[in-house]
Amino acid sequence: MTRSRSGGSVPIPPPSTPLRAIPKGTVRYWESRRLLYNLALTAEAGVWVVWTWPHFRPAFIPQSIPPLAVLASLANGCYCAVYVVELLVPGSVSGRGWRHWRSSLWLAGTLLALFIECYWIADEIYPYVPNID
Repeated sequence: MTRSRSGGSVPIPPPSTPLRAIPKGTVRYWESRRLLYNLALTAEAGVWVVWTWPHFRPAFIPQSIPPLAVLASLANGCYCAVYVVELLVPGSVSGRGWRHWRSSLWLAGTLLALFIECYWIADEIYPYVPNID
């Protein structure tokens, strides 16, 4: 509390940021599943490489690391969209109901990411890897 010019006390609200509005349990829930999300995406990329091995051999060069790091960062950035949902949804859904839907949201988001990754590899990466015949 601070004193106003008229001598009365004026309450000062605590600083609030969107990050502080997210409970620790929420961060713990989603971050523990980020590892599974990343493992699923890595496994899919690994399957593509193994399944089409002779084709991807020329892509294993040091110059491929920066684009791969950018794509991995974008995938993890997309994962962070769940925090926007966490800020918007729990107020309209009961706490118990929301916890039930979190698993469904994680599964749907992970499947969407796997679908996008599969499309991206098949349509944007695979055709542009030079053939070594």
